[in-house]
Amino acid sequence: MRSTPNPRIAPGAPRVRRRTPAAASAAAVVAALVALPGGVAQAASPDIVISQVYGGGGNSGAPYANDFVELYNRGTTPVSVTGWTVQYASATGSSWSRTTLSGTIAPGHYFLVQEAVGAGAGSALPTADATGTIAMSATSGKVALVTNGTALTCATGCASQSGVKDFVGYGSGAGSAEGSPTGNLSNTTAALRAGGGATDTDSNAADFSIGAPTPRNSSSTGGGNTGGTRIHDIQGAARVSPLAGGSVSAVPGVVTAVGPNGFWYQDPLPDNDPGTSEGIYVYTAGAPSVAVGDSVTVSATVSQFRPGGTGGTNNLSITELTAPSVTVVAHNAPLPAATVVGQGGRIPPSAVISSVTSGDVETAGNFQPATDGLDFWESLEGMRVEIDNAAVVGPTNKYGELPVVPQGSGTRTNRGGILLQANDGNPERVVLGKALAPTPTANVGDTLTGATVGVLDYAFGNFTLQVTATPSVTAGTTTPEVTAAPTAGQLAVATFNVENLAPSDPQSKFDGLAAGIVTNLRAPDLVALEEIQDNSGATSDGTVSATQTLAKLTAAITAAGGPSYSYREIDPVDGQDGGQPGGNIRQVFLYRTDRGLSFTDRPGAGSTTADSVVNAGGTPQLAYSPGRIDPANAAFNSSRKPLAGEFRWNGKPVFVIANHFNSKGGDQPLFGRYQQPSRPSESQRHDQATVVKNFTDQILAVDPNASVIVLGDLNDFEFSQTADILTAGGSLTDLPRTLPLPERYTYVYEGNSQVLDHILISGALAAKAYSYDIVHLNSEFSTQLSDHDPQVVRIPLP
Repeated sequence: MRSTPNPRIAPGAPRVRRRTPAAASAAAVVAALVALPGGVAQAASPDIVISQVYGGGGNSGAPYANDFVELYNRGTTPVSVTGWTVQYASATGSSWSRTTLSGTIAPGHYFLVQEAVGAGAGSALPTADATGTIAMSATSGKVALVTNGTALTCATGCASQSGVKDFVGYGSGAGSAEGSPTGNLSNTTAALRAGGGATDTDSNAADFSIGAPTPRNSSSTGGGNTGGTRIHDIQGAARVSPLAGGSVSAVPGVVTAVGPNGFWYQDPLPDNDPGTSEGIYVYTAGAPSVAVGDSVTVSATVSQFRPGGTGGTNNLSITELTAPSVTVVAHNAPLPAATVVGQGGRIPPSAVISSVTSGDVETAGNFQPATDGLDFWESLEGMRVEIDNAAVVGPTNKYGELPVVPQGSGTRTNRGGILLQANDGNPERVVLGKALAPTPTANVGDTLTGATVGVLDYAFGNFTLQVTATPSVTAGTTTPEVTAAPTAGQLAVATFNVENLAPSDPQSKFDGLAAGIVTNLRAPDLVALEEIQDNSGATSDGTVSATQTLAKLTAAITAAGGPSYSYREIDPVDGQDGGQPGGNIRQVFLYRTDRGLSFTDRPGAGSTTADSVVNAGGTPQLAYSPGRIDPANAAFNSSRKPLAGEFRWNGKPVFVIANHFNSKGGDQPLFGRYQQPSRPSESQRHDQATVVKNFTDQILAVDPNASVIVLGDLNDFEFSQTADILTAGGSLTDLPRTLPLPERYTYVYEGNSQVLDHILISGALAAKAYSYDIVHLNSEFSTQLSDHDPQVVRIPLP
């Protein structure tokens, strides 16, 4: 069984918050009226002001590649800035650099002046309204907005110079400012004028806070004329809010969904940038006092909430508003239209989840929603999203999660799933969640008829669409498969992970597995079983024998009309083979003897005895049958040891090795914080594959034409290095690799159809006209006896 990389938390677990900017104090107002440095009182600008200053562009850790100065029209009429200049000087200098402006700034709009590019770190700015080459200090300096093109010459008292419209001294070392200068800036912070740019008391220290830069151009609106900062300003074109840790006031929007501990709301007046989300979650820490359709304003703290608690460090964080003050402006407002994803709307990227090559995406920059699936869904965080006639690519699981893709997505399986490939993690996938409304029970191949609508969230390593109404299901044609029966002379060998089978399981599971073996697999001669638990199941009491588990299964097979099966296995050392604690899972050879197969018993091996290959006059033999391969090797620490057995088919030897390699538990998620995701579990599987390959090579070194079958749950893909190690040199053929792409899967995980189980055969067997089949009877269905599909190979050995 493949374990889930991220621990689950209960729905409605606590989320985080955000704070409100303090109003200018009376002292600050008085300070605006006293003499500025230079002895001249300066009136507040009635319209154009400097709303943001950032000088760390391109430096180490910088979120943006360029320095910039942002202007804002806090007035009520358009203002032409043609011929004006933005000027800069060092903190104590009198030599001023200039950037000339042109154009008009509408009331309530911003104007972005891009300056010098730094050393290369950070993302590109939004499209600038003016461009210069001034290299500004990251920590302290002086910026002036001047209504003419004449360079200033002052070092102090600059705010009162002729033509100066607005002036900002930033950093404690600034020799001139309106009132007192702002605090020191850094590579990651900017000076941000309060009120979205609308506050001007002529005191830089009072009017500006220090926070993450959030550049806005003329397509953005804000400030006093439009209710202050907008949701898209908070979300930004980034994976983390540019305002994280700061406070916002009176952010407007319409409530789109209400949960037990908060609500989602969305701006009905979006900007023109599809990379900035217009929706956000407001954490209220209890039942919200708003309803869907309420028009509200929210003052709060901007926070980044990482779901999963201490175990969720691999998860992306969610931008939220916390510690909110909510004002209901009106009721029954129309909801903003849902953004359609898929045909007729925004098309998600088709292959790349993230182009970030190393590290934490939240600090990496290069936000690319047009090409990267992670960024595409991030750009919709908190918004109403609609998928029309969504295709179900994973069954509804016990948590109510249902993976879907828009129509027309990816490489689809023959039965309606979507195939995981080496260079395609299927970024089109999104998981439907039930936090707001129940999700339907559905199977792979079903369609959710009409519009599936919800708000986009993130949980457990996946973007999650929390549906606001239960979608309707149109059933597909997917049914459990039945393979062909072996003919006379065909040896039929199967592998089947039966998912922690224990005597305490209900009889219905035993009966269902028995029917799968007898009816769907057509009673193979040999079935290698994985995850057979001991007689006490998950109870950790020292029990290691599995006689009751196997007796109950073989009896169910006989009751289902199947043959009498025998079995061989070796009990593990208690607690040494991993899996569910106390269960002592192991591999088992289940075989029938009425068609020509027999087991060659060479007793004497215990759980710690290493099997070996013996050259008996040019014929390979196992020293022990059954036996375990190199059980003391560190490759098998806390993992299942391979089980080797020597069979005879119509008098000829057949060597079979049953495997259950190390699980993928602990690997980072595909849609996670770290890209590209690390897969630390792989190294142990590579070592395990090397041990098994060396053992099979010993058999084939004695007889290159020996019949060797390696099979089981390898917990790795057919395109993996694990499979490459086993097939190196061509002595073994991995049968999943021989199938057409739409048939290559034995498991469905988070909507990705993938291979985890394998059958490999030696060259002598691969040269036969064999027939191989993955029998899909579990992984695609919401009701499962196991989470794996079995597979069978029929080899003519007359």
